Amino acid sequence: MEKLDIYNENGEFIGTEERDVVHEKGLWHKTVHCWLYDKEGNVFFQKRKDRGTLYTTASGHLSAGESVTEAFQREIKEEIGLNIDANDATLVNVVPFKLDRVKSDGSIFKDRAFANVYVDLYEGNYQDFTMDPNEVTAIVIVNAKDTLELFQKENGIIEGKEITLENEIIERNIDFKEFLVGLV
Repeated sequence: MEKLDIYNENGEFIGTEERDVVHEKGLWHKTVHCWLYDKEGNVFFQKRKDRGTLYTTASGHLSAGESVTEAFQREIKEEIGLNIDANDATLVNVVPFKLDRVKSDGSIFKDRAFANVYVDLYEGNYQDFTMDPNEVTAIVIVNAKDTLELFQKENGIIEGKEITLENEIIERNIDFKEFLVGLV
């Protein structure tokens, strides 16, 4: 069972707990959110297998005892197969994040996280991505300005490119409804 470090609301370490318990009780923990962008003004989203929605380039929980930079590198490697040095990335902000969601069994998933949000310039080949098919079904590349405008309108369609698990690049329209909105 995965263990996470837990914190009080002020971000002070108070111990460790199993991941399921952390979300059952709504205990504060740390996550890392990695956003890749390119020189053409595009941002990369992963298409999540579990929901089919578009989310950060790579993200996840910090395991007990793991540093933020270790988690940054691990999540990118695990989810999209890239070796990116966390020291090259820029920490944008640490955002306290709260979300309660009813699960399919009727229980409540309580998320209380200090989300460490990073950005990094990606200058590699799009076909270098090796996605974990258990978590990610594609990488979607969209123009950052178009995406911000889409989020402000909360409706609409923008042009994008989808990189499939087989590393095929498909140009297609991306609907606002495809994004997991409201999460960092």
